[in-house]
Amino acid sequence: MDQNNIRNFCIIAHIDHGKSTLADRMLELTGTVQQRDMKTQLLDSMDLEREKGITIKLAPVRMSYNGVDLNLIDTPGHVDFSYEVSRSLQACEGAILVVDASQGIQAQTLANVYLALEQDLEIIPVLNKVDLPAADVPRVSAEVKNLLGCSDEAILKISAKTGEGVTDVLDAVIERILPPMGEPTRPTRSLIFDSYYDDYRGVILYTRVVDGSIKKGDTIEMLATGAHGLALEVGSLSPTMKSEAEISTGEIGYIVTNLKTTRDAKVGDTVTIKRAHASEPLPGYKNVQPFVYAGFFPVSNEDYNDLKDAIEKLSLSDSALQFEPENSPVLGFGVRIGFLGLLHMDIVRERLEREYDLDLVVTNPSTDYQITMTTGEEIDIKSAADLPPVTKINEIREPWIDGEIVVPSDYIGSVIQLIVSKRGRQKNLSYIDERALISFEAPLANLLTDFYDQLKSVTSGYGSFNYELAGYHAEDLVRVDFYVGGEMVDALSVMAHRSESQSLGRDVVKKLKDVVPRQSFQVSLQAAIGGKFIAREDISAYRKDVTTGLYGGDVSRKKKVLAKQAKGKKRMKRFGKVDIPSEAFTVMLKRD
Repeated sequence: MDQNNIRNFCIIAHIDHGKSTLADRMLELTGTVQQRDMKTQLLDSMDLEREKGITIKLAPVRMSYNGVDLNLIDTPGHVDFSYEVSRSLQACEGAILVVDASQGIQAQTLANVYLALEQDLEIIPVLNKVDLPAADVPRVSAEVKNLLGCSDEAILKISAKTGEGVTDVLDAVIERILPPMGEPTRPTRSLIFDSYYDDYRGVILYTRVVDGSIKKGDTIEMLATGAHGLALEVGSLSPTMKSEAEISTGEIGYIVTNLKTTRDAKVGDTVTIKRAHASEPLPGYKNVQPFVYAGFFPVSNEDYNDLKDAIEKLSLSDSALQFEPENSPVLGFGVRIGFLGLLHMDIVRERLEREYDLDLVVTNPSTDYQITMTTGEEIDIKSAADLPPVTKINEIREPWIDGEIVVPSDYIGSVIQLIVSKRGRQKNLSYIDERALISFEAPLANLLTDFYDQLKSVTSGYGSFNYELAGYHAEDLVRVDFYVGGEMVDALSVMAHRSESQSLGRDVVKKLKDVVPRQSFQVSLQAAIGGKFIAREDISAYRKDVTTGLYGGDVSRKKKVLAKQAKGKKRMKRFGKVDIPSEAFTVMLKRD
């Protein structure tokens, strides 16, 4: 294919601004998909994506329009997958920026625009949903002009649902986006922007050929991981796989390999081939590190092997998933898994429960901490239960994030209050027309549980939030332990800042009182830092009136029976076990 007749582009937008619907209309207008095969959100293949209305896995597709091959990559919109988005943008020369004409610019819109500008892409601004009664085209156009510095004519006004104006978008892609600029004669270099595991065919790579070409049967090598394999099949996606003899410079396509796991072919790696071997990889590859961790335990210990098998199968197709076995005296055997963020965790949990039919107990999500020992040794811990003795620790560092919140200016005060309550610091405040952009930094651990819910609640649903990891800061952190009936439950232990530990201990103990069932004896719930107890609640015993069968006679008979009961309760308290329900391990996630 002549490179001048290729255009590679992607669609970027905030969640729910209509990028999957725009992709549907493009597939219809270019005749890529027959009308009878058409369904809404065609490129979102997972049931979860359709239900939640979000794109989780990106999807490339090739369309032909006016003699030009258009390669579209539909990217995820959520912050957890921003590395995938940045790699997808590197596979393109242009991006369509979709903005909802009724909502305007949101935090994720800004984040994706910065990513696109970093990769030096041509941005085509598009206002979607102009047919809605709530659409405010002049105001949102002014916001887009301020952001991109473009003219009013450059902004396309469309309705992806009805198809109005979508042909103008396709024409603009051909006119404004440059064709790819690779060298067909140079050694082969191809960028992996996604990979997944197929049960029947092995690892399949989605790739953009930058230089050279890849033919069916070529011996391939990944320059970052050093893995070798065979290209069993190559071709393009439209949107189903269409086998071809080769994929050449500038094209986006797929490679079916004989690799056994996506860990050998990670997003951002460079593929080269034996007959035209390149030694210089493409720039920008980085190893994605998870920074949210949670323990997954089966409700019944008999299901532990099923859980382990299910996670191993999932990790074949998700190279960002990291896991290790974990053992808790209360919950038994389980697995501690690392995620890219809370949405990633939610999706993995739902997939395990649906696809593998598992009943799970998930502990409170925590982040990782870097610890310097008094000996100078550096260690990384993934859960509070792993913290070494305090006397051996020199300092503890926790991850901080740089965040951005976009809100209507009426809500600035309540948002800044929310940030301060999470130990955050406001850094900057700027305005995009009637909206305010608040930049801040805050400790990640304080934002993990319900920060997003609280933000939506104080801004009446108008606030949007985006963040990236900013590094680790040394803080005065302590481990708060929780005791149920005098026994420490390590799965409930959390790391907290000393200034917040007292109130956290009191809150959690109060919440536990609601979920731990009453016993025939009194149960104490306590929070402690080291050997010092900082909060306590008691669950009173069931009171059984043992004197009901006695009537008349001497009072000493009653006293005798009550004394016997008191003795029995004391013995029960010594030997009785408190059965802790699974809800107790997610009390941190519960709103008050």
